[in-house]
Amino acid sequence: MAGGPGAYVFGAEEKKELMDVIEAGGLFRYGTPGVDGFQAKVVTFEKEMAERLGHKHVVATSSGTGSLLCCLAALGIGEGDEVIVPGYTFIASISTIILMNAIPVLAEIDESLTIDPTKLEALITPRTKAIMPVHMLGNPCDMDAIMAIAKKHGLAVIEDCCQAVGASYKGRRLGTIGDMGAYSLNVFKTITTGDGGFVGCSDELLYERAFGFHDQGHKPCRMGVEVGNRSLVGMNLRMNELSGAVALAQCRKLDNILELLRVKKARLKNQLQGLPGVGFRTINDPGECATLLTLLFDTPERAARFCEKAGTAPIAKSGWHVYNNMEQILDKKMWSENHPFVKSGAHYEKHMLPQTDDILLRAVNISVGVVDKGLGSGTGINIHSTDAEIDAVAENIRNILNS
Repeated sequence: MAGGPGAYVFGAEEKKELMDVIEAGGLFRYGTPGVDGFQAKVVTFEKEMAERLGHKHVVATSSGTGSLLCCLAALGIGEGDEVIVPGYTFIASISTIILMNAIPVLAEIDESLTIDPTKLEALITPRTKAIMPVHMLGNPCDMDAIMAIAKKHGLAVIEDCCQAVGASYKGRRLGTIGDMGAYSLNVFKTITTGDGGFVGCSDELLYERAFGFHDQGHKPCRMGVEVGNRSLVGMNLRMNELSGAVALAQCRKLDNILELLRVKKARLKNQLQGLPGVGFRTINDPGECATLLTLLFDTPERAARFCEKAGTAPIAKSGWHVYNNMEQILDKKMWSENHPFVKSGAHYEKHMLPQTDDILLRAVNISVGVVDKGLGSGTGINIHSTDAEIDAVAENIRNILNS
């Protein structure tokens, strides 16, 4: 089946948490524990996930997209502000900036398939307000370099951890290094509620603003009653108790999932070392999620030949995670004519990031924990694959490469 590792391990624990809510009948995230069937699954998930990752606060949301919106709103990103974001990412990283009436500035990636820190400073202008590093495919960005640049220029850092829930960089969980972290619980992510997400931060004001934006301006944590005056105009991006129940069970499985994925990926990768014309993407920290193994060929032609025989495609042609394939970004007709980007006369165009294009034409994803044709990882192994199955996949890849 298609999906992330969390979807593959959905079982008795999730069903138990769900039945607690269903039998009690309280589906709304707010209430008084023990009254009218309220189980406080969302609030319990927020507390446990904050403790697990090292945040002071977590706000559960209805999606990773909603989490990114909350981060941008909390940091006051608005009309005409520029946010630097990589050209290889899920479209939500870019579209949320647009929806805040701000301007996404597309940046090159390096061979880690994450944002290239050496190309950041050339993109900074007086309008730049934030950098959004995306921990793409579960691989941590080079956060030391990014944070040094952000500090030098007084920029906020929003970590897009949607594909990297639980991963770490130099001993710190992703999302705790910048100002805020946005996470996804979509079915293709490390852990899942089908759809859902959460925001993590430790700054009290940012927490208050993120919580307010996710819930019509209310201050945390209101549990169904008003707590002081509403401080901003917000939306409804709340998580309900059914999703919270699944999130809670999945949260408790997170570290075991990551440990298992790392073992399986190491077994697969070790059998593919030293093959002609192909290596691997750069891994910035061994604390990566290990949800995918990315082959990096020396030429686009060799990558294309491999894909033809393996029944897959290079990342460049895999789907809407690549800026070249985002017609709603590239086509100015899709934009509001009053958007600051449109008014400026600027434009995005295909192949505006030549380094990114070259890398993605040479890169091929093999699934380890995330089975997703949209990422180009429709072939490979999954979290349940046995050693024999992993060895068979490795042998098939070797045979294709040697041919």
